[in-house]
Amino acid sequence: MNIPKLQITVAGLSMAAVLTVGWQVHAEATRATFPDVDKLVHYTTVRRGNVTEHIMTTPEAMTAIKDRKPVPAGTHFVLVDYRDGKLFRYFVMEKGPNWGADYDDRRRTGDWQFQWFWPDRTINTSENTARCQSCHASQSGAEYLFTGSRIPRFNGTPIE
Repeated sequence: MNIPKLQITVAGLSMAAVLTVGWQVHAEATRATFPDVDKLVHYTTVRRGNVTEHIMTTPEAMTAIKDRKPVPAGTHFVLVDYRDGKLFRYFVMEKGPNWGADYDDRRRTGDWQFQWFWPDRTINTSENTARCQSCHASQSGAEYLFTGSRIPRFNGTPIE
């Protein structure tokens, strides 16, 4: 099989461009909105080195999970991300009514949407939420939540 040098060169340059730029997907705003965090319950804290994450949700979600019922539409879960004691960003998960139908099964996370926000609460589009969606998909049997299992043990003091 004789492959012209131009085709090999173009293929090589294309591959180099992909490796240089990476497989980046344009991050954009989702349907998730920033909630009134003063109305949320801080139920757990996760610490990893210099990172401290305060995780909170609505009182209605707390009740639903404790009663082993589905988390209601309109629920927000917020991860407040601190680095070296300083607010770095917010991560918001919001459950909508039938939002999952917009995605194919490979990327589906129920009716949850994800969004990163800066400390001033503006949308952070420099971080792609597809990564979040992919990771949370592994928790499909737990309402797509990593820390939801801590909620039944919550007694008013955030669980660490």
